Amino acid sequence: MDTKRESLATGSGDAHAHHHGHGHHHHGHSHAPADYGRAFAIGIALNTCFVIVEASFGIISGSMALVADAGHNLSDVLSLLIAWGANIASKRPPSARFTYGYKSSSILAAIGNAALLLIALGAILYETIHRFMSPAPVEGMTMIVVAGIGVLINTGTALLFMRGRKNDINIRGAFLHMAADALVSIGVVAAGLLIMATGALWIDPVTSLIIVLVIAGGTWGLLKDSVRMGLLGVPEGIDEQKVSAYLAELPGVDAIHDLHIWPMSTTETALTAHLVMPQGHPGDAFLHHLAHELEHQFAIGHTTVQIEQALGDCSLQDRHTV
Repeated sequence: MDTKRESLATGSGDAHAHHHGHGHHHHGHSHAPADYGRAFAIGIALNTCFVIVEASFGIISGSMALVADAGHNLSDVLSLLIAWGANIASKRPPSARFTYGYKSSSILAAIGNAALLLIALGAILYETIHRFMSPAPVEGMTMIVVAGIGVLINTGTALLFMRGRKNDINIRGAFLHMAADALVSIGVVAAGLLIMATGALWIDPVTSLIIVLVIAGGTWGLLKDSVRMGLLGVPEGIDEQKVSAYLAELPGVDAIHDLHIWPMSTTETALTAHLVMPQGHPGDAFLHHLAHELEHQFAIGHTTVQIEQALGDCSLQDRHTV
């Protein structure tokens, strides 16, 4: 029995070395984080300039809606900086201490962005309530012109991230922030027109409150998704039961246990599982096919499978990693 275990372990190690090279190469082409450095640089530069302009004119015109939108845009600039840093870090190669590299930094960035938005929400809401209690004159034309510029800048920045929004929560967060900002700026333009037409001072703080509600709606989704990733929950779009059913239907599999699916980063997913196969190890072709199907059917690019001949009988285990 000792001889058998040694033979199995040696065969497994050789096969692992061969298959890991193939799997890593394929995965690198399919799921590596895209390079959005240029998009981040342009977005940050444009929005930084606009924040300064919008906040200045918001104070000059007395518009709380402009100040609120400037505050939101400032939080978006910081969010873009955090996301850009995570995008760069996630490309760094693995090391002896960080064997996955810094892929999970993108998850930390997503959580940080959500927290940053919550802080911005609190500050804007505080000022909005204060403006309700102490209404002040507002220059409607200034609101219209400045917010109109904001519509153009935010829409242009959102388009820079539109292509990658489905594959990376950080890129999706950047896209949603900019798209929401464009909609908010449209709302500020409408508020400016109403103020010019009616002279009603309450329109400005009401617009600011609507901005807060819009931001809160987007923030909740981002916070929920990022916290789930931080807790290593099954990524959105992957059905654990379907994955389990697929594995159970594989030829020669009698049982499955220790199935885990978790995000390595905001773009990459890993899986580990023990497959009980009484007839013994099915060979490398089976493992190659399994890794291929898990990647293409379920977007799971990092797969580790342990083959066992009997459930709970360690002396008959045939361990094999892909």
